[in-house]
This record gives sequence, structure tokens and C-alpha cells, in this order.
Amino acid sequence: MTNIDKKKLPSRHTTLGPERAPHRSFYYAMDLTKEDVVKPFVGVVSTWNEAAPCNIALMRQAQSAKKGVNKNGGTPREFCTITVTDGIAMGHEGMKSSLISREVIADSTELTVRGHCYDALIGIAGCDKSLPGLMMAMCRLNVPSIFLYGGSILPGKFKGKDVTVVDVYEGVGMHEAGKMTDEELEELELNACPSAGACGGQFTANTMACVSEAIGLALPYSSGTPAPYLDRDKYALESGSQVMRLLKDKIRPRDIVTLDSLKNAAVIVAATGGSTNAALHLPAIANECGIKFDLLDVAKIFKQTPYLADLKPGGKYVAKDMFEAGGVPMLLKTLLDGGYINGKCLTVTGNTMEENLKNIKFNKDQKVMRSYDNPITKTGGVIGLKGNLASEGAIVKVAGLKKLKFVGKAKCFDSEEEAFKAVKNKKYKEGDVIVIRYEGPKGGPGMREMLSTTAAIYGQGMGEKVALITDGRFSGATRGFCVGHVGPEAYVGGMIGLLNDGDKIIIDAENGSINVELDDNEIEKRKKIWKKKEPNFGSGTLWKYAQSVGSSQNGAVTHPGAFKEKKCYADI
Repeated sequence: MTNIDKKKLPSRHTTLGPERAPHRSFYYAMDLTKEDVVKPFVGVVSTWNEAAPCNIALMRQAQSAKKGVNKNGGTPREFCTITVTDGIAMGHEGMKSSLISREVIADSTELTVRGHCYDALIGIAGCDKSLPGLMMAMCRLNVPSIFLYGGSILPGKFKGKDVTVVDVYEGVGMHEAGKMTDEELEELELNACPSAGACGGQFTANTMACVSEAIGLALPYSSGTPAPYLDRDKYALESGSQVMRLLKDKIRPRDIVTLDSLKNAAVIVAATGGSTNAALHLPAIANECGIKFDLLDVAKIFKQTPYLADLKPGGKYVAKDMFEAGGVPMLLKTLLDGGYINGKCLTVTGNTMEENLKNIKFNKDQKVMRSYDNPITKTGGVIGLKGNLASEGAIVKVAGLKKLKFVGKAKCFDSEEEAFKAVKNKKYKEGDVIVIRYEGPKGGPGMREMLSTTAAIYGQGMGEKVALITDGRFSGATRGFCVGHVGPEAYVGGMIGLLNDGDKIIIDAENGSINVELDDNEIEKRKKIWKKKEPNFGSGTLWKYAQSVGSSQNGAVTHPGAFKEKKCYADI
């Protein structure tokens, strides 16, 4: 590749001129040569750690990405950042750290790149919040960037069927209900997660992996190959090569992430019955680009999109099956053919989405994905709701649900622990709407996911006999009539905080509404007697997050984004 002149790149501040001799000496201490130092510096960030299988294969892939950079005229600089792994943080106070980790991932990546003046970025992520966290950092810094998913786990086997970690969560509920023995539960837990990689269903990690291709920040097919397959390394190698081409051609993330490409991303979430968490992450990515794209904008697209991919938890198949059936590009191609995505959007290949998909044909000899004109349902697998109970909106995953309307009486809990205890002790009944509040971005703080509670309900055989609403979140693995992201949240005086046991709640996913049957006078009366709760934390990261985090409607972001940007990092 042609040499790239560093005189206008950020790394000139640390590598060029006599005054930078001390800086260069640090690089020579790490065995870099003079030739290495005059090349562009490419940050290669991964969320590698030993916290969970999602991240364990990332460092291997980072080495291949570095080779691609080296072979194409760049000098790679590897670093790691944190993750909080939802599967292990789930069901206890550790889950308060999960969404906050998205901000820490974005912030720490920004600080590393800013502090060392890197010219481009490759981000490799495996676990739920690390995917949007790195994509947010790319858009914030706006240096040429490529995202690479670390890949999904292989499915486990239990009694001859494919299983995922969600089956283990639901197995706990079955065990509580006397429907599974100690020995069966142990066999299930020993076999559910057989390899490296992120959870195999269309949960948050695989949803955001699909998003990375649809939004244009990842190479075609790169999100599909399971983590243990060494084929993943060729995508890492090519990502390293391609980021150098982007640097040469001056193609930046904000050239790629536009309102149209954000809409494309929302389309693939709905078409795959993906995680409701995408309705938080897409607005957060948009914020980094200075684009208004909130939960209600996302929900509007969800409603217009057909549900095409029959993936767990609402369907039958896992990420490996989708990869083998034709991958994300095949689904994008049928969505393009149906007019659901904009093919003119630029991608990290340097070509448009339409050009990337030109030679792809839909494989009719597979059962994982449907064509746009033969959908599983005409409406997407995720639906937005609005009403007097959620004036800022809420969201529900309907993929796999038999009925789209629920009317019941509120049973209110002021924390997930209270709700889980009641569910475990079967202190609820068919027709109840379980309300979990004070779990929003500020009130939690951190907007916990509720997989343990919802999985226990399913394990007890009550999955579609009750509904659950919260100002917190649901795992991408959650199934059942579960409404999350209710805003305004209880902590700031939202309607969810004014509910009493026995209030009649009407959830209508067909018409996109969520209401409590109370007249205006009663609502005003309750507002007057409502008292703000004491915060759960008085110091530390969780306290700090609660001071700055905004509403879930706008992605629960902690800074104004590019709307208030004074100077773009890439132009320093």
C-alpha cells in the first residue's frame, strides 16, 4: 500500500519532529523501529478478559488484525478495555454495572486513543455492552474505524436438543417448580455453554453484531462465524488491511453512520426479533454523531419491518444456524429487495450496501430466514409502546408471542430482588402485571436487566399468563410479555412510580399503546403525594453515573454527544 503522510494525522503529535524525541524513545523501548514510528498508528482495542466465554477468543483475533495493519503500511498498538458480562452479572446487584460499562468502554477507548494520538481504530468485542460501547467510541473519535464481533458460542446439547444459557436460567424456574431434578439441572448447566463466544441466541450480543454489518461499520459476513472457528481470523486480518484503506481514502465513521444507516440497523433488529436493548444502543450511537434518533424513532421502524429470522429466544435457531444458512448479508439482501433498507449507504468496504449485496442470492433451501414477501409476521419482532404509563415510550419484544394484548392488575415491586422473591415463592397469579420500578438509568442506577425473574416465570409455566413492566431493561434472552424502558422512570416521578397494587393496566402491542386506567384527577392526586426516594448509592462509579445519565428514550447517554462538540478528535 502507498505510504500515508502522517503530517495531518493525530499521531504526528507524538512521533514527528525533534521535540518528540522523548516520545519516540518509549516506542523504541517496545522494539519498534524508525520505520514503524513514521507509519500511521492504529489502535487495536479488544474487550478480552477471563470474565466469560464471550471475551476469551478476542486476543487471538486481535493478533490477526494487527498482522493486517502491519502488512498494509500501519503500526498497530494493541490495548484492552473492560467488560461486564451480563450472564454473570445477572440476577444480583452486579447487573447495575452492566449498562454503565457501555459508557466506561466508550470513555476508556476515547481516552486511550486521545492520550496516545492514534490515527485509526479496530474494535473487537464479544459481550453485550462492549459492542455498542466500541461503536460509540468510533463515532465519537471519528478516525477511520472497523468493528469486528468476536463471534458467538456453539450451541449446547441437552436431551438431544440445542440449548443456550437461557435454558439454564429457565431450568432454575423448572427446578423451583419441581419439573426438573437436581441431576437434570446439573447436566443442563454442564452442557449449555460448550465453547468460547457470546450467547448463541438473538440476544443483545448477536443483535448488535447484526447491527454492526447493517450500519456499515463491519465487513460483510464478519459477524456470523462462531468464535471457536479459526475462519474468524481471516475477518480480523482483512479488518486490519481494510482500516488502512479507509485511512488512505479518508473514510470516517460519521461518513458511514448516518440517519439512513441507523434506520437500516433498526430494520435488522426487528427482522431478526432482536434484543430490546438495541433501542437503547442505536440512540446512543446516533448521539455520538449528532443525529437525533430516539426510542420512538427506532420503534416506528420496528413496527414497519417484517419479522424474518426464526431465532431464539422467540424462535427455533441460534446464530450458528443463521451463519450456515447465509449470514447477515443474505438477510440484508432480501430486506433490500423488499425496499426495507437503503442500499445507498456507505460501508467500511468503501462500497455502498447495495454494491456489497449485488451478487448475493436468497437461499430457499434453508429454514432459518424467510424472504421479505414470506415473513413469519408482518410486524417486526420488537414493538414500541406509548401511553399515559409511558409518555416517553417503552418497548416490548413480541417475537414468538401468541397474543399481543394483555389486560391485568398491577402488582408493584420497588426492586428486582423484591419481585424475584415473590416469583420464587409464587406470590403472584395468572393475569397479574408484575411492575418492577426504581430500576431505571438514574433510579437503579444502571437500568438492570430482569432475566432471572422472567426466566423463573417461564420455568414455572406462567410465561404468557402474566405480563411484566419495568423502567429497567430486559435481557435480549428474555421472552414473554415483558415491557421495558418505561419512561419517565419512577425515580424522577414517572407514572410507573405512581402505580398502586390493583391498578388496571392495558398493554396493546398491536396498536403500540400502554396505559393505566386512571382518570386525570387521580393521577394528579398521586403526583402530589409522591416522594422522591433516597439514592441507592452515595459514592463511586454508580453514584457518578446517576448524576449525568439521561432518559432511556435517548439511549441513557451521559454526555451531549456531537451536538455540543467543539472539535472532532480526528481533526486535532
